[in-house]
Amino acid sequence: MAKYRKKPVVIEAVQWKPNEMLIYDLMEQFGGLDEMRAKSIGKKKGKLVIKTLEGEMTADDGDYIIRGINGEFYPCKPDIFEKTYERVSDRNESNH
Repeated sequence: MAKYRKKPVVIEAVQWKPNEMLIYDLMEQFGGLDEMRAKSIGKKKGKLVIKTLEGEMTADDGDYIIRGINGEFYPCKPDIFEKTYERVSDRNESNH
């Protein structure tokens, strides 16, 4: 059987903290709220609901919200996120 390695891809992610941020605050982290984002992310019963390519997914407090390589959003549990990703830089950091 052939073996494959996941290609290294840099993604943007924000940790969801519902007691500290609104959906608009979250979207500002991704560059603002546009029509696609407005249709893909909403709240239901206090949870963040994201319409993904695989259907609706719910983000809980502390989950990471990831913007994929095609601009889509999806949630990721913190333990999986930490095993899969490592920090490259912050958007606000200058390139030295």
